[in-house]
Amino acid sequence: FSILFPQQSGLYEYKIFGGLADCPPKLCVDVYMDLAFRKQWDQYVKELYEKTYDGENVIYWEVKYPFPLSNRDYVYIRECREMDVDGRKIWVVLAQSVSVPQCPEKPGVIRVKSYKQSLAIESDGKTGSKVYMYYFDNPGGMIPSWLVNWAAKSGVPTFLKDMQKACRNYSKST
Repeated sequence: FSILFPQQSGLYEYKIFGGLADCPPKLCVDVYMDLAFRKQWDQYVKELYEKTYDGENVIYWEVKYPFPLSNRDYVYIRECREMDVDGRKIWVVLAQSVSVPQCPEKPGVIRVKSYKQSLAIESDGKTGSKVYMYYFDNPGGMIPSWLVNWAAKSGVPTFLKDMQKACRNYSKST
């Protein structure tokens, strides 16, 4: 995967290209969209739930950050669509932060107000999936470079490995 560093904002954007062997696209999407299951396999989830405010489904997600940093939380909406592109079936998930008065900021947790994610998943032509993800957020506060480097070198590949394992366990748990 590659990481882009947009100079103007000094913030990181992530572009991830990866493969998930033996995880068909539909299964990947089901696992990715299942918040209750995510709590079981994603070690960085502190709190994660979906609620409806004014007719809109909104997700609240608190992420554990390593000591001594404060946790971050997200309030966002997301949508999943199955698309047909020249006979190729591609699943697209779009997510974006929103401001919801019913989800006020918590003391000691930094709210990520600017978050955007696009995910596209399709078959790799065999039994697995090709995954493309674009990800941007403004984590707020001072994030030390060691953490950014860790996220790039270990965090993202570990997440993909965890997701692959979650795909294998998903059929057993549902």
